[in-house]
Formats: sequence, structure tokens, C-alpha cells
Amino acid sequence: MWDERYNTPEYAYGTAPNGFLAENYKAIPKGKVLSLAEGEGRNAVFLAKQGYSVTAVDASRVGLNKARKLAEDNGVEIELIHADLADFDLGDEQWDGIVSIFFPLPSALRKELHTKIIAGLKPGGVFLVEAYTPEQLKHGTGGGKSADTMTSKASLLLELDGLVFDHLLELERDVVEGIYHTGLGAVVQAIASKKA
Repeated sequence: MWDERYNTPEYAYGTAPNGFLAENYKAIPKGKVLSLAEGEGRNAVFLAKQGYSVTAVDASRVGLNKARKLAEDNGVEIELIHADLADFDLGDEQWDGIVSIFFPLPSALRKELHTKIIAGLKPGGVFLVEAYTPEQLKHGTGGGKSADTMTSKASLLLELDGLVFDHLLELERDVVEGIYHTGLGAVVQAIASKKA
């Protein structure tokens, strides 16, 4: 599905970074950042332009090829890894920051990934996430049609036990990111750090 979605000259979700990330990237310590389900590269390229060493992981080769081009067009380098995040090894205490922006994942897989994220962060490392909540189903402005692939404040608190939340909020906001995320969205935003 994702190869098909990204196989156009246009960038499906645009080339500008996610708004929540753009406003809060300074919460992430300078260093190595892992961007999950990066797609066509907009968030990874933005972070690289801010001086981070960025690794972008995605299951779509088509998306990653577009990410490579976007990085070249912006004069930055990002490491690109083609992998299924269901079995991708994040390592232990590898990352100063991990970023997840609108990454729909079945809840069972998401719980496993959140365990890997906690392990993968260095002490003092930060996880920054924006995701659709199940309330998004009433808007239909992106995020698919399954509540199971959406998340909430309550599920983040439960699944990221061991991280300290500096920011955790459910809200409705205008999301304008390419043709697939446009309009009022019900989202959860979080910035959480691993105890140093």
C-alpha cells in the first residue's frame, strides 16, 4: 500500500515537517535521532537541517527513495533503512531521540514497539510522538479507518511506563500535511524522556 501511495511525483504528506515536531524538536538532545515510519523524509530532513544525526526507517523503498532525493535537494545527509518496524531492532541505549509521527500500527505491535523504544533510548533521551486518537474516526481527515491503529493519552501512559512525560495532551487541531492529512484532526501529542 505504501509503495503505491508514495509512487507519485508529489509528496503524499508534503515536504514540510510535522507542526508538533517543528515546534518542539529542541526538546530532543542533540545527537542521534531515529525517525520511525519516516515515509518520504520530511521530518528526517528537517531534523538533519537542525544539526541532528538522523536515521530514517520505513517499510517503503519508494518512500525512502523520495526521502533520499529530498535530503539531497536540502543539502543534508540522512541514513535510510528499509525495514519492517515489526521486527526492526532499535538496540539498547542507542538514541538521543526517537520520533514517531502519525504511524498507524495495530495495538499489539505498538505495545511491542513502545517496549523497544524505552530500551533504545539513551538515559536522558526523548521520545516525541504525534498520533491520531480513535476520536479521529469521526473526522475522516486521515489516519485510516481502524481505531486499533490509533492511540490515546491513556495507552501512551500505560505502554511507556518508565518514561517521564514532559508533555502529554489530547486535542483537536487543523492538520495540513499533503493530500492525505488535511482538516480537523483528533490527536495525541507526547514528549517523554528516559530517566538519566
